[in-house]
Amino acid sequence: MLPAFQPNPEFAVGLNLPVEEATIVEERPATPIVSLGTAPHPRHFIEANTKPVDMAHLKNDCVVPVFSKDNEVTISHQSFIETVWNAAHRLFPQEVIDTPDIVVSHIIKGRIPEAIHKPVNQLLETDKTIYYERMAFCFEIPSIYEEVAGNRLNLSIGGVRAYNHENLYSKKTVEKFKVFIGFKNLVCCNLCVSTDGFKRELRVMSVQELLEASLQLFQQYDAERHIRQMAALQRQSLSEHQFAQLIGKARLYQYLPTAERKALPAMEFTDCHINAVAKAYYTDENFSRGTNPEIDLWKLYNLFTGANKSSYIDTFLDRSLNATQLIAGIGRALEGDTEYSWFVE
Repeated sequence: MLPAFQPNPEFAVGLNLPVEEATIVEERPATPIVSLGTAPHPRHFIEANTKPVDMAHLKNDCVVPVFSKDNEVTISHQSFIETVWNAAHRLFPQEVIDTPDIVVSHIIKGRIPEAIHKPVNQLLETDKTIYYERMAFCFEIPSIYEEVAGNRLNLSIGGVRAYNHENLYSKKTVEKFKVFIGFKNLVCCNLCVSTDGFKRELRVMSVQELLEASLQLFQQYDAERHIRQMAALQRQSLSEHQFAQLIGKARLYQYLPTAERKALPAMEFTDCHINAVAKAYYTDENFSRGTNPEIDLWKLYNLFTGANKSSYIDTFLDRSLNATQLIAGIGRALEGDTEYSWFVE
């Protein structure tokens, strides 16, 4: 049975959010909201092109960019993380909530004004400034979990911020964030994201708006339905021939004439991802075909979410959701639906 959550009624009512009944499977002492530091252990929910950091580094070693025309400060990476983390504490007050795992990429280097004319080889560390164009974070709520095919899935929350999606050369305007709530497969640290648990473009002007929008997303997410959808994937399989069709069609997809591609559902994985899926079909420690040439859709789903860990930060969550939509669509195609049938016919 899914250990669902019990929202904090007082806080939910304050935001005019509906309070739904839920079941607590195990109760633990509430974790206090404390200063965020280094995660106790690595969680490789995204692997390529990133550098793991902690909150202390973001707070103490990084500057915060501004909108250049009015010098208004942006919402910093650390404020984004803390806001979502605190929202989770308010809606899940009795649950264990882990420290966020944070990764960054695309470092932006600068100098303090006093060092503008110094040669590079004479720069001191105190003369340099940095910030990261892209940042992703994820934290688990391990007291809320379920098992699918023997894999423990912990409820997880996270987000992505990419300053390259903002116009920092203008005056301050709405800022864009990606926020999700879903499950992490502890066998492989793959993230499982559903439509109602993902906000692709959360547009806000302030930290308070970010807090309220995050809470609304968490409140609308149906964890029980998400688990049922994932568990159902075990009941359908692709033959080796159908898997080969899928790999071939996925590689053809990006080269289709525009009109033909627009007539098909979105498939956001590149050749590099598809190659990784094909290799993992034979070699993945947990989700390969094994001795049976058939592969069930749960394993196939994890091959795609595993390949997604090589994505750039700013496309990672979009592809996570696309993996869910693609494999669910293939499942419907096996039952006669035509929307995704092109990929396996």
